[in-house]
Amino acid sequence: MRFRHPDGSTVHLAYCTNVHPAEALDGVRAQLRDHCEPVRRRLGRDRLGIGLWLARDAARTLVNDPAELRSLRAELDRRGLEVVTLNGFPYEGFGADEVKYRVYKPDWTDPERLAHTTDLARLLAGLLPDDVTEGTISTLPIAWRTPFDTDPEAARTAHTALTTLGERLDALAELTGKSIRVGLEPEPGCTVETTADAIAPLTAIGHPRIGLCIDTCHLATSFEDPDAAVDALGTAGIPIAKAQLSAALHAEHPHLPEVRTALAAFAEPRFLHQTRTGTAAGLRGTDDLDEALTGRALPDGAPWRAHFHVPLHAPPAPPLTSTLPVLRTALTRLVGGAQPLTRHLEVETYTWQALPAALRPRTRTQLADGIAAELTLARDLLVDLGLKELP
Repeated sequence: MRFRHPDGSTVHLAYCTNVHPAEALDGVRAQLRDHCEPVRRRLGRDRLGIGLWLARDAARTLVNDPAELRSLRAELDRRGLEVVTLNGFPYEGFGADEVKYRVYKPDWTDPERLAHTTDLARLLAGLLPDDVTEGTISTLPIAWRTPFDTDPEAARTAHTALTTLGERLDALAELTGKSIRVGLEPEPGCTVETTADAIAPLTAIGHPRIGLCIDTCHLATSFEDPDAAVDALGTAGIPIAKAQLSAALHAEHPHLPEVRTALAAFAEPRFLHQTRTGTAAGLRGTDDLDEALTGRALPDGAPWRAHFHVPLHAPPAPPLTSTLPVLRTALTRLVGGAQPLTRHLEVETYTWQALPAALRPRTRTQLADGIAAELTLARDLLVDLGLKELP
């Protein structure tokens, strides 16, 4: 979906396909047929943006066979779909029964992360619509904090890899005329956990094509104030490559038994749901929701937030809620000003099938309805900010 900003520029809205992951190219094609095109039809639009997730095997197939890449581009056009952004965070296995810590490998100390991201940049340059010259890729925020934070060589290795990536993106732009930018996506538990954590490494890299991806679920889970975060990034000159529109799980009174019972329904075995709370000594947290609910692992005198991507249009029933207000504030700062701070927005609710059983879609039709409803909410927020949806 495309929108005209009051400054005349185009803002793109997509949804991320990691909600229906596939490892191989055949699976990606099936996604387009079985999920993406039906969502577009529900929205009644001739064109729908998707934030494509290409696992390692699918990406390698496309890199090694230019005919396959041309065929995929043609299929996107035929189904009324377009790609201006990729989710380069998960490398493989995102559809596994247990993902948890595996999603952080390989990290930016591993040469394979650089190779894979370079491949994605080349592929995105070939998938961009003819009238679009800029693409974006979100990526791992360097590494999970352990053992990275205790390894004296790790930061230097990651810095070198990201600097090399910037050089490769420059060369790609010169070769193709397409500018691809990569954004580190801060996430709780990682070495770059917050937007504030990103400023030092990105300043050290100092490359205009290496910036930040703001995920509003992650932002909220860490109790970051959107206005303060955006101000700090602006002061530091850190570019915001893209934003992922998402909402976290919020529990206002985690000490109450009924609240803990409600939270326990969201503790599931597939993904990590890092949980945070504010204390007088600063932010405290656990790596997963079930850990927070065990004994006194996390203080419960103040609200908790869990890294669980709640559908934007469907917050959980009381006594829980979502952090949709944080998303609204962040979106206002990102695209509600005189000029947009980013032009690529991506709804990323990959946890539909991890929801409590009563909330989980049971058919493709129900999933498509839910994704369309999320995009409709995001569209309405953009229109309320003065953007005009384009045909």
